[in-house]
Amino acid sequence: MIKRQMIGKDIDFSLWCDFIQRDFLDKEFKSLVDSGIICGATSNPSIFAKVFQSKVYADYIASLKHHIADSKSVYEELAIADIKRAAQILFPLWEKNMANGLVSIEIDPFLCDESGKSVDEGLRLFKRIDMPNVMIKVPATQAGYEVMNALIQKGINVNATLIFTPSQAKQCVSALKSAESGAKDSAKGVISVFVSRFDRLVDSALPKNLHLQMGIINAMDCYECIESYANPHIRTLFASTGVKANANGDFNLSLSYYIEKLILPHSVSTAPLESIRAYVECEGADRECTQTPLIDSASRLSFWDSVKKCGIVYDNVANQLLDEGLTSFKQSFEELLRGL
Repeated sequence: MIKRQMIGKDIDFSLWCDFIQRDFLDKEFKSLVDSGIICGATSNPSIFAKVFQSKVYADYIASLKHHIADSKSVYEELAIADIKRAAQILFPLWEKNMANGLVSIEIDPFLCDESGKSVDEGLRLFKRIDMPNVMIKVPATQAGYEVMNALIQKGINVNATLIFTPSQAKQCVSALKSAESGAKDSAKGVISVFVSRFDRLVDSALPKNLHLQMGIINAMDCYECIESYANPHIRTLFASTGVKANANGDFNLSLSYYIEKLILPHSVSTAPLESIRAYVECEGADRECTQTPLIDSASRLSFWDSVKKCGIVYDNVANQLLDEGLTSFKQSFEELLRGL
């Protein structure tokens, strides 16, 4: 049973759900929204690839195939229906505060290097869903920066995804510069900084005293870069906040570990459902959400120096994670289409 979470009034922090599924939306998802626990949602090809295999979608998929020939069109019918329903549930939150009540859908990951086609797809998806609180998710590639700018210029909310470095974050802020206007109807942007993937990749090469720190410290570096622009329409979104089981299927730390470590002003954490449940239930239902202290610059620099002495090359790690992220989303999308 999900218990009510109280967010501290002096902390502009939001928790979003990184999961979308048809039978979940009008039940637990709506309950989480109504009780103030979450105020947004995200999706990606990997999530849809898994949920569309469930029995919940079997009859709908079969009926769609009677009049739709290609798999991508079937996928879009399914995804658009779910994203629209999530947007409808979240809409009252968006009406009160357009920084919340948002839900994102990703453009075809195979278009990540084709800016023109990506813009066209983003516009088409936004128009078909026909809800103002939808975000179009765009990967932070060179082509992606052009796509982000084109969409934000048209007043479409953008979720810049697969950010691993402050350099990427800076380019995203530049691409989303149209959100700087103070107009009431300004489009919103979130810059999705991936967290836990750093730790999963490098911890085996680091001494234990440096474990479970790289993802958090790198995220804080990116956050500080984004906040330095003081743009009220652009927030850091901490993604990849799930905790993975070890080889024995056990969890060595709290499922809410990455959420707890990154409760920062003017930020969002999107998390898997099990991490949200763990976060809400730990320490009692009525606790206040307290701000995480930002690790100071000197301590972060000292950490990076220690990592470098261990033979870890930061740029190589970040580039590998970006390549793996792009490949993973393409593979998931391909798997999804094959299953349809």
